[in-house]
Amino acid sequence: MPRRKLVEIDVTSDTVCPWCYIGKKNLERAIEASADEYDFEVRWRPYLLNPSAPVEGVDKLAYYKSKFGEGRFSSIVGRLSKVFEDVGLEINFGGLTGNTLDSHRLIELAGRQGYDKQNALVEELFLNYLTQEKYIGDRQVLVDAADKVGVTGASEFLADPNAGLKEVLEQLKKYGTGVNGVPHFLVNGKYQLSGAQPPSSFIEVFKKS
Repeated sequence: MPRRKLVEIDVTSDTVCPWCYIGKKNLERAIEASADEYDFEVRWRPYLLNPSAPVEGVDKLAYYKSKFGEGRFSSIVGRLSKVFEDVGLEINFGGLTGNTLDSHRLIELAGRQGYDKQNALVEELFLNYLTQEKYIGDRQVLVDAADKVGVTGASEFLADPNAGLKEVLEQLKKYGTGVNGVPHFLVNGKYQLSGAQPPSSFIEVFKKS
């Protein structure tokens, strides 16, 4: 029996990006629909939507209203609420938002332990931030997420501010340069998709790659 083709997917995203989560769910639908034809390896790459965001966090609702304005924010909430309902979830805007560098360092650690664990951690962090009103800049929230999905050594790793930092910065440069918005998907190193694409768009790229 011939070996199935491996499809490698590098996903550039930020852990506070709701459209990145929707893109993730659509990618997973496409992978599930194509599982009989290909093997897949999904790798998560960092992006900082707000590099200067404070580590201590700020009120999420107030921040988004200030950033987008009341009218536009209301429209965004309506649209996001609908797309989250479509994947069986409720998006929430309570809690804090802030710096995401530590979450990306943790995702780097998870990747060293296997891309399945990395993907599970990314899922948990999205759920923490987008649906459970947890602040993923909080060290304990990150450690708890890692423990839940079986990523080991998170507490010690995050306690060292330099652990994983070089790798994250290198990936920011490699995968974030030229990217104007996230999520951004790089398939087999040459085919690119941006935004929360529908599953059919991914399937078409899988066929070309």
